[in-house]
Amino acid sequence: MPLYIKDPEVDKLTAELVGLTRTSKVEAVKAALKHEIAHRKGSLPMRDRLAKSLAMARAAGPFAPGDHKRETDEMWGED
Repeated sequence: MPLYIKDPEVDKLTAELVGLTRTSKVEAVKAALKHEIAHRKGSLPMRDRLAKSLAMARAAGPFAPGDHKRETDEMWGED
């Protein structure tokens, strides 16, 4: 669904950003939204930012059994 905002203040802010960045309204709004999203994600607590990685690690389970030292040595061509 297209975004349609009828707000004079938003229009004024968009025009100011367009002037500063010398881009189109679409590009200015897109850049502003991306910047705000990145800012918000960066301010999340570390626990929340790592939750997805932790869930993937738990789903993968422990390391597979085997002689990892021997396998690494073989991979590097060492005895």
